[in-house]
Amino acid sequence: MQLKAQTRRTIAEMFDRLDYKKLGSIYCDEGGDAFWHDRREPCRQLGIKIAEVLRGRLRAGGQSLYVGAGVAEIPVLLMETLELGRTVVPLTLRRDEVRILNEACQDHPFRYKFLDASKAKGAFDHLWAVSVFNDPEGFPHLSALSYGRANPVTFSAKKFMRERKTVARLVSGCLQKLTLPALVTTSVEELPWIVDWCERRRVPYTIEDETCPTALVQDPVCFIRIGS
Repeated sequence: MQLKAQTRRTIAEMFDRLDYKKLGSIYCDEGGDAFWHDRREPCRQLGIKIAEVLRGRLRAGGQSLYVGAGVAEIPVLLMETLELGRTVVPLTLRRDEVRILNEACQDHPFRYKFLDASKAKGAFDHLWAVSVFNDPEGFPHLSALSYGRANPVTFSAKKFMRERKTVARLVSGCLQKLTLPALVTTSVEELPWIVDWCERRRVPYTIEDETCPTALVQDPVCFIRIGS
């Protein structure tokens, strides 16, 4: 389902407002300018494609919780608010990015927040958690194992167990906020966390076959319906 022309223009305008020089230091230790020079337009275009796929899966007037939201989520956030009249709650633990993103979305009906998603208030029928539970920056040992990059010589089982406990708490805290039936948008590599939570609680789930590449790292994004 293609986005409306006005929505696409609004997405382009918000991307134009972003301070990519400041964003560069947040997303990269070095070479941030080159990163956004290469990824800015693909990020926008792939974000629009995911928004178009997601649009047909969400009901109008619902509420979505976005975990680890950033630049890549701009198209889907605008699609939800402008075309479906939904409420979105985009959260991240990057305080500087929150300020930069909110400067760019002053004219829109949502604001990014600096908050642990497990502490978010409200009930949601959609959870967006893409490349969060296996984030190499936040969970380096868990990520290495998830992507098959763990070095058996240097891998720390103790650190992995600590990261796994943290992620399990985050996953449970987010999924408990869903009103069933609900939709979860996540990466294929993160599916085991959602499946485990459902099976432990005997909540029925269905994993859809269709996938889309993420806007930045191009992990395959998938959709899982739970409670139906």
